[in-house]
Amino acid sequence: MTEIKELEKFFEDHPENLLIVNNLMVWFPIKRGIGEIFKRKPQRYVKAVDNVSFNIKKEETFCLVGESGCGKTTTGKSLLRLVPITSGVGLFRPSDITIERLKKEGIKVNNGYVNIYGLPPKKVKPIRKDIQMIYQDPFGSLNPRYKIMDILTEPLKIHNIGLSEEEERELVYKTLEKVKLKPPEDFADRHPHQLSGGQRQRIAIAKAMIMSPRLIVADEPVSMLDVSIRAEVLELLINFKNEHKLSYLFITHDLAVARYICDRIAVMYLGKIVEMGKARNIIEQPMHPYTRALVAAIPEPDPSNRLKVRKLFIKGEVESAANIPSGCRFHPRCMAYDENKPILGDICEKEDPGYYITEDGRLVSCWLYKNLKKAEKFEDFYM
Repeated sequence: MTEIKELEKFFEDHPENLLIVNNLMVWFPIKRGIGEIFKRKPQRYVKAVDNVSFNIKKEETFCLVGESGCGKTTTGKSLLRLVPITSGVGLFRPSDITIERLKKEGIKVNNGYVNIYGLPPKKVKPIRKDIQMIYQDPFGSLNPRYKIMDILTEPLKIHNIGLSEEEERELVYKTLEKVKLKPPEDFADRHPHQLSGGQRQRIAIAKAMIMSPRLIVADEPVSMLDVSIRAEVLELLINFKNEHKLSYLFITHDLAVARYICDRIAVMYLGKIVEMGKARNIIEQPMHPYTRALVAAIPEPDPSNRLKVRKLFIKGEVESAANIPSGCRFHPRCMAYDENKPILGDICEKEDPGYYITEDGRLVSCWLYKNLKKAEKFEDFYM
């Protein structure tokens, strides 16, 4: 792992960064049977997130893209410390109010930033004011027994914001108007089951926004919504970002959505980032075979092109995160590996490719690009 002092120095010298994650690992131990214990077999793990590094700049939307089970949501939850961290460093710049609260908790704050993953579990609460999460399921993320007023005022009470009852009500009404639920008085006394899916997701967004966070983890926020209202919700998120100078960690499996809202994209496969760069470059000129497969899966809007035969870049089923293949973890499914095997030999099966830096500044983890400059310094991962 990169020396923490070097990383901190880099973070201090680049104030445009709101968050830097370095070598994040989230491994879940697999329960062993009695036979395995007696035979002293080594502990096995589900490697949900495996050596992931990225940065998010102030007022930037950074996107994690990949299939279900690739580690996107686990990476997002790690920022709120909702999953146990195996190892890694996460440097974050909290608000001044949060810094004061952390200091009162006895947490050392260096030059306006803190290591999220180094906080004791009982001291994480102040950070969650500045990092909020919008969950995928608008039906399961809201307490069905609470009225909307109670749902939106609950985080204010948890974080001891110190508003009077009248001030809380006024803030709730103002927030409901911002998420286009008007008149707010008609929604404040309803229960979640009295709202549509789109309205519930707007409430979930309002719940995150009411805390005035600096970073929002948006986990598939439109995947369960009707296509007719997805664009409205995405526009709502964009407007909030511009108005409140927010940053997003946007999680999705849909590259079409990522292209619409994101500034940069990181493509994940089996717990690892395989390609990272500007959204336009990733979508228009994908380099990693897995990214090509994802781009090829984007629905074709032109009816006249829908019957054209598309080239396949992928085969088989995704491997288990408990049994990650040796070498490049994508090689068992890689059609490009099959086509270039006479040139590459068996290196894809034996050695991890690491990362290579392309001319447009992106990172790609593939032996096809071994002639490019290799990313060896930790600074190479922070664009």
